[in-house]
Amino acid sequence: MFGGIYQGKKVLLTGHTGFKGSWMAVWLQKLGAEVCGYALPPPTKPSHWDLLKPDIRSESADIRDAQTLERTVLSFKPEIVFHMAAQPLVRLSYRNPVDTYSTNVMGTLHLFEACRKADSVRAIVNVTSDKCYENREWERGYREDDAMGGYDPYSSSKGCAELLTASYRNSYFNPARFGSEHQTLLASCRAGNVIGGGDWAEDRLVPDMMKAAAEGRIADIRNPGATRPWQHVLEPLSGYLLVGQKLLEGQVDCARGWNFGPADDSTLSVGEIADRLRTYWKRIHLRIARQDGAPHEAHLLKLDCSLVRRQLNWHPVWNAETALRRTADWYRNFYENNTLTTEADLTAYISKMT
Repeated sequence: MFGGIYQGKKVLLTGHTGFKGSWMAVWLQKLGAEVCGYALPPPTKPSHWDLLKPDIRSESADIRDAQTLERTVLSFKPEIVFHMAAQPLVRLSYRNPVDTYSTNVMGTLHLFEACRKADSVRAIVNVTSDKCYENREWERGYREDDAMGGYDPYSSSKGCAELLTASYRNSYFNPARFGSEHQTLLASCRAGNVIGGGDWAEDRLVPDMMKAAAEGRIADIRNPGATRPWQHVLEPLSGYLLVGQKLLEGQVDCARGWNFGPADDSTLSVGEIADRLRTYWKRIHLRIARQDGAPHEAHLLKLDCSLVRRQLNWHPVWNAETALRRTADWYRNFYENNTLTTEADLTAYISKMT
């Protein structure tokens, strides 16, 4: 996979204790990389990271701690950095906007500065969000050259992080000067809503449903008509790894922003997702919750992924039904059988991918 480029590579992964980061850590380990994770302790109990406990170096520190971050980068000497540490929740960003901006913007700035001082770093992949775009509730998907924006603090912080990435790419990691003035290529990756086992974050549809089912409660569903591009967590991770491969190979045209999303038939409403998940775990029961006075959330948001499919030949591997079945099966096995199917899911995905 990925031309074998990660075998023996030193990889710094920020946010490794989070949902997406823990899956990424397992995959990088499977690829033979030497991984150093940098993140705060897991934000939930249980946590996917604590359950897996992959054998990698793990630094427990804040991305906003510039000195500790720089010390870690300079001592570990990574060849590639995947930046996934973030405050990832919209509703939490309304309650804690300062923490959201300081983590998602200043934390990213601290990382870029540390990488500028590290001669070892050849590639940086900054993971942001589909919510970085100025959402006009368009029917069409957002393209990589559409305007950055964001209504809520979380979305705005990700738009800011994208502007910061573009500035550093132009100012310090300019592809036109790669190989002469510097040796680092910088890309950003934007993905939509991801699902999969091991997510226990608050105010997320699938985790809320699974926790309620496990506890014998009825899950409250808000905004059943809201439409999102749903994909299994392994889908965008494969895209991030592909972009990282291209950057490590010195492909300067890949130092840019990329969208990673599912096929059009996987753009489903919250209500449709909830109904389909119920078919895979009969303990799930739902009701529509009143949303009087709830903070604003986007109603329609999807990505145009034609660029990555055309230029990098990246395509989704699992359709929506497979992603939903795998996700429901993961939680059912965890709660009813006390078993983890993370490794089985990754193996099945790789088999289909190759």
